[in-house]
Amino acid sequence: MPEPILLQTLKGKPTSRPPVWFMRQAGRVLPSYLKIKEKYSFWQMMQNPKVAAEVTLLPVYDLGVDAAILFSDILVIPYAMGMGLDFTDAGPVFEKPLAQRKNPLENLNPNPEKLFYIYDVVDEIIKTRPANTPLIGFCGAPLTVLLFMLQGLGRKGDFPDAVKFIYQNPETTQKLVDAITTLSIIYAKEQIRHGVEVFQLFDTHAGLLPFDMYKKLFLPATKKIAAAVREENIPFIFFPKGVGTGIAEITPEHCDFLSIDWQTPLTTARKLVHNDIGLQGNIDPRLLFASREEIEKTLNNYIEFGSQHQNWIFNLGHGFIPGLPFENALFLADWVKNTDWKRNS
Repeated sequence: MPEPILLQTLKGKPTSRPPVWFMRQAGRVLPSYLKIKEKYSFWQMMQNPKVAAEVTLLPVYDLGVDAAILFSDILVIPYAMGMGLDFTDAGPVFEKPLAQRKNPLENLNPNPEKLFYIYDVVDEIIKTRPANTPLIGFCGAPLTVLLFMLQGLGRKGDFPDAVKFIYQNPETTQKLVDAITTLSIIYAKEQIRHGVEVFQLFDTHAGLLPFDMYKKLFLPATKKIAAAVREENIPFIFFPKGVGTGIAEITPEHCDFLSIDWQTPLTTARKLVHNDIGLQGNIDPRLLFASREEIEKTLNNYIEFGSQHQNWIFNLGHGFIPGLPFENALFLADWVKNTDWKRNS
């Protein structure tokens, strides 16, 4: 059986088309997921290996994507660090965010055993997945995780209390980053030990701080997590959303592939990013609200880039948005697979 197209691309092998998967593909736009969601809460789905494995694999069956990504959440790390957490309809809510505590480090008690249920999910996915379907593991990057830990649920995604805390408490911030990084490395390595073949680090709010500050306080943690993942001979994808021209300062030490948001054109990203780093992304998920003709017109602009660059994974510039038409998500996946990418392989 040939090696999965995603793994071929990550290893630098030529393929006839780019591989395709989507961030937040397990849910949100899938009618089959919304049905399952009627029976279980988000927490229940994540903690039940059979249900979580089924949800992880839904997009492989329903959309025909080239990979599955573990159905979980970036906030399992703060939960395992001893923060009370509840997933509500409005989003994740912490019992008492760290910015509201006198001593934020005091009650943190990282316990890797609180992540064991996730490895049961990985085992179940590996056991039940269709042949030739690689599994992507992930965790949240320290900045994005820390913002939620400090603020609780972000107000319009700008996390004012958290940012204020980071500016006022650089030493405590560094200790918190170190603690998140240490547990994230244990978590990543265990996912890999249980069968994950690709690992992605999500820094959804990387653009919230000035890049120089981000580079100094948070990029060293990315480098550590990348090194730990690569020790296991697993390709590492990094998604620092919103850093703009900061992508020029991402080096091969930070990742094998860099996921690009929709704000930066791929051609610009390719000029800025180190040649040894492959690219992933950057379709605007909101494009899928447009007419089919408009979607296709926009997608056709990617053919030239895809024909010239083998080291590119077709993906979104961020995750699927609730309410997007399922038919358009399916059209997107089918389009990638049926288009002539004008490659010689």
